[in-house]
Amino acid sequence: MNYPILYSLQHCPYAMRARMGILLSEQVVHLRAIVLKNKPTEMLIASPKGTVPVLVIKNEAGSSSKVIDESLDVMLWALKQSDPTNLLYSHQPEMLDEMLNLISLFDTEFKSNLENYKSAKRYHDTNKVEHRESCEVYINQLEQRLSQSQYLMGKSLSLVDYAILPFIRRFAKIERQWYLSSPYPKLQKWLKSHLESPLFSKVMRKYPLWLENHEEVMFGKMNQ
Repeated sequence: MNYPILYSLQHCPYAMRARMGILLSEQVVHLRAIVLKNKPTEMLIASPKGTVPVLVIKNEAGSSSKVIDESLDVMLWALKQSDPTNLLYSHQPEMLDEMLNLISLFDTEFKSNLENYKSAKRYHDTNKVEHRESCEVYINQLEQRLSQSQYLMGKSLSLVDYAILPFIRRFAKIERQWYLSSPYPKLQKWLKSHLESPLFSKVMRKYPLWLENHEEVMFGKMNQ
């Protein structure tokens, strides 16, 4: 069987998002672990922009038939193949647009503020608190949602919970002690439960770099 190929970087939040989508959908891919300073030629041919994740879907003849190089699109592709825990809320199809709008808000506005916050901490910028407070505008929205239900969209897990998880994890790591004492207990509980889950451990498992040995690593349902 010609399984798709997923080019991935271990700690990249977008690549983490794609790997979660593969696992959650119980799909199987050939995972090729890379480092950005030494990108495989095959990956650059498939997606010249040179960022991860890159999912190459092959046809029956074994040649490339489709390339997906946006992390959310990888998640959506995978979950549309199989969604065993109903993360797309098939019983409420109108909810998908709300999910995508919330994810978009965090991918754009929150992510921009997050990068400013991270840089301010790294370079001891005097505007660090200001950048953190800009992030908190969005963090507070999540706290309010989690005050009303166990998960971000309701009583059950959804695409949103996993799609924004890598970025909330990054926010929590910037000033760890501040975060632990911050007024967001619901979010802290939500994040902790995800980070301690077996799924996240599988997502973050380290694999040999593909360019070092060109050995295909099977990733997905078969290695759960």
